[in-house]
Amino acid sequence: MTIELTRPRAEDVILRDGSTLRLRPAMPADASALVEFFHRLSPESRYLRFQGATTVDLRTVDPYVHGSWPESLSLLAERAPGEVAALASYVQLRDPRRAEVAFAVRDELQGRGIGMRLLERLAVHAADAGIEQFVAQVLPQNGAMLRVFGDAGFEMHRRLEGGVVEVRLQLGPTTEYRARADERDHVGVVASLEPFFRPRSVAVIGASARRGTIGGELFRNILESDFTGAAYPVNAKGQPVAGVPAYVSVEDVPAQIDLAVVCVPGPAVLAAAGSALRRDVKALCVVSAGFAEIGANGRARQEELLALVRAHGARLIGPNCLGIASSAVRLNATFAGRRFPVGRAAFSSQSGALGIALLEQAEARGLGISSFVSVGNKADVSSNDLLEYWQDDPDTDLVLLYLESFGNPAKFARIARRVAREKPILAMRSGTSRAGARAASSHTAALAGSDAAVEALFRQAGVLRARTLEELIDASVLLTTQPLPAGNRVAVVTNAGGLGILCADAADAAGLTLPELAPATRGALEAILPPEASSANPVDLLGSANGSSYEQTLPIVLADPGVDAVIALFVLTVVADTADVVAAIERVRETSTKPVVPVVISADGTPRGAFPYPESAARALGLAAQRAEWLRRPAGVVPDVAVDAGYDLPGEDGWLDAQQTRALLTAYGIPLVPELTAGTPEQAAAAARELGLPAVVKTAAAGAHKTESGGVALDLRTEAEVAAAAERIGGPVLVQPYLTQGAELLAGIVQDTLFGPLVAFGPGGTLAELIGSARFALAPLTDVDVEVALSTGKAAKLVAGWRGAPPADRPALADLLHRLSRLAVDLPEVAELDLNPVLAGPDGCVAVDARVRVARVERSGSVKTW
Repeated sequence: MTIELTRPRAEDVILRDGSTLRLRPAMPADASALVEFFHRLSPESRYLRFQGATTVDLRTVDPYVHGSWPESLSLLAERAPGEVAALASYVQLRDPRRAEVAFAVRDELQGRGIGMRLLERLAVHAADAGIEQFVAQVLPQNGAMLRVFGDAGFEMHRRLEGGVVEVRLQLGPTTEYRARADERDHVGVVASLEPFFRPRSVAVIGASARRGTIGGELFRNILESDFTGAAYPVNAKGQPVAGVPAYVSVEDVPAQIDLAVVCVPGPAVLAAAGSALRRDVKALCVVSAGFAEIGANGRARQEELLALVRAHGARLIGPNCLGIASSAVRLNATFAGRRFPVGRAAFSSQSGALGIALLEQAEARGLGISSFVSVGNKADVSSNDLLEYWQDDPDTDLVLLYLESFGNPAKFARIARRVAREKPILAMRSGTSRAGARAASSHTAALAGSDAAVEALFRQAGVLRARTLEELIDASVLLTTQPLPAGNRVAVVTNAGGLGILCADAADAAGLTLPELAPATRGALEAILPPEASSANPVDLLGSANGSSYEQTLPIVLADPGVDAVIALFVLTVVADTADVVAAIERVRETSTKPVVPVVISADGTPRGAFPYPESAARALGLAAQRAEWLRRPAGVVPDVAVDAGYDLPGEDGWLDAQQTRALLTAYGIPLVPELTAGTPEQAAAAARELGLPAVVKTAAAGAHKTESGGVALDLRTEAEVAAAAERIGGPVLVQPYLTQGAELLAGIVQDTLFGPLVAFGPGGTLAELIGSARFALAPLTDVDVEVALSTGKAAKLVAGWRGAPPADRPALADLLHRLSRLAVDLPEVAELDLNPVLAGPDGCVAVDARVRVARVERSGSVKTW
């Protein structure tokens, strides 16, 4: 089976200057436009493109517009409908694995990365068609084309022969190619978002003079935030807004507009957006609703809006959003009811209401915002784009995300992994209930779900997951005010013993540990504490403690080499003043290289920087410890494993039979128990004689749950028992030697419809789903991902040797997971794959049962390529 090829359609690319461009396959109707395109090239460009020929007519362009996909493909880039900016094409050669490639870009548009983007997209479509190598014949003086080939990141070979340079590009997506393509995306996206976050001028289209209207209040918010640039209201009557002269159309504004915010009714948005785009506005924020969120008609309107934006090379936030705010230029182009406090945290939200809720809490907790974006329907600008921008933003130290969906999870993982090395990323993701998970027919798929995929994505990318808005705020406060802990060992200092016990329980639930304090630490504490106090961890200062008590105790506890952080709990008593205690804790915190997390329970309220409950502080500190642990890990590499590259997956949709399953797994080097197929009881007995007794007999029916259906018999000691089992099970059976040594593990693959390939690893056997502790990771797996899988969760205890069993062969298990990862990436048609159980002993591992389901792959409907 191969992926069903569909003819390429329109796609959007982003250029290094931040402008966007729509690419699409050339069609017969484009013939005249292509002739015009070639005629508009300079004589030198035509000479280089056609290697001497300069006459271009309809016969010249006929192969481009009448090519036969997938043997050939021509992609043209349009600046506007009917205006060709560039053309790239490939034609398959006699060897179907190779194709000749060429491209041309209008002279005045060269140097912006258009040729590179055309080459990238051609390579994707060619690889889908089974083409492995591009070949190009280039004149030596055509330096621009040679640079494009050399900078792409593909493995390249070139030679000069007969006055022509032959270039060969291997189309495999190497690490170098992926890194260069991601860097090109990064440069383009950052440039494209600059007008949103640092505009010099803003027009609000639909800014009504009436109070209480969205457009009118949004414009007033811009004025009240003391925006550093110029703001222009636009409304149908040209009525002034808040004393500012207005314009009937944005095209009447006598100045260049960097950002246009559209607040008109949904049906009027296209006309308003068109007016702004004709004025060369490159940043459009559509607050208006009435798009994809209302159904089919709204989706069609949204697609039309995006096409209009792309035709002008612009970017779009929304529609159906709250707006945008940026502290860099004191811009509040939202209709939120209060100002955004200035700070160092950037926040992206798919929910406008949640954005307002965060705003309400942020100021009270002392959390300031560097920028806020309500992405709404995410027709264009997404969280991925914003991560790209905030990575380079000097005003942002922390990124907060509220996500309801992922547009491109694989790209999110790569971007987030890169950004998280520099800045913490805290994310909330809704819609994680398993109630919405699809029915699953394999152990691996049954254990997987949208939430398991989200956990895997965040864990690998270094994203910290907050479960509630409170937790998001709490962790944000801690990460912006405290150093990261060196580990997860925490000491608790309290003036209420019961509260300390609650905090210890919360710390354990958050993945923290409360170590015993060193004897020297306890001695120093006992020297200054009352005799009734406790110097154990938690340290109980008793209800008589005051600010001085905390200021003396905390430095001693922090000096303990076995303590990575301290939670300081205080409950208001009649002998202590809250402000005095908080000031004492703050003085210690300011000089400490370890986190000192205050928890203050008082009728006077929670001071800024403090936490209202021990559970809140423990969860936030647990997330900080997770980040520190992730940062200590190396980035990891994806190792190259040898497989049978010529293997072709057979069959139609459904479960593979035993022979097909074995052929697939053997091609990928998966270790399998020996087995023979028998059609009769007599043949089963003979197979057992050949393989050796004791034996196992199981049904050979494709995809069967063997244990649940009674289709397996174990530990058969005689040939007669084998024959009787084969008779009972019926039909063709599989005969295997009976293996008992080794830990029972589960390994598998599931293709998540949103996240792509996931690799599972956990306890195996008949109780795999009951135990339910399989961990998932997004493929491809790095060596670090595999090490984490082998070292965490319940499976790690089995790998290490459970209850006296010898440790399993870790290198063999690591190799197995890397091979499954390679299979999952190479063959997305493998929808589900179970290896259960995998018996892992000290000298290797072997899969004793396997089930594989294949299904045709549906292509993503997104036109966005970055």
